[in-house]
Amino acid sequence: MIRDLVRYADPRLFAPNAAADPAAPDFPGLLADMIETCRAAPGIGLAAPQIGINLRVAIVDLTVGAEPDALVVLVNPEILEATGEQKEDEGCLSIPDVTERVIRAARVRVRAADETGKVRELEGTGLLARAFAHEVDHLNGTLFVDRLRGLKRELTWKKIDRRKAKGLW
Repeated sequence: MIRDLVRYADPRLFAPNAAADPAAPDFPGLLADMIETCRAAPGIGLAAPQIGINLRVAIVDLTVGAEPDALVVLVNPEILEATGEQKEDEGCLSIPDVTERVIRAARVRVRAADETGKVRELEGTGLLARAFAHEVDHLNGTLFVDRLRGLKRELTWKKIDRRKAKGLW
């Protein structure tokens, strides 16, 4: 089922997220809904808080569903290592039509369980590293716009406020 996306300013995006249990009876349904919602958006990643569920679950699929085997499920992820630097445009399904250049690590190593509960370590570079960091940020209550600084941050907040005032959210 495609779920409604939670938009910026909704407190569920910033609330603490509880550990998820892949063995819980409702977990497969949640995961299926996340995948369907992410692909319909379309997006390359989605965290459970973005559909109003405060659990530490995220998905990443750089192919946006074109290659089903490319889907990465991250249950209770933690970043183990982040090295290097990349500065690229970044957006978010919870902040529609807003993109900004954000500095992220060029290589990210995470530890997370998959949909079966098996814990593994994954490494990503480039866009995959950015997606891992972005989704883990969501699970920690941080959005990409929180990483902006100075004038860029102020202008982005004004853009968001104008969109909200026009009823575009």
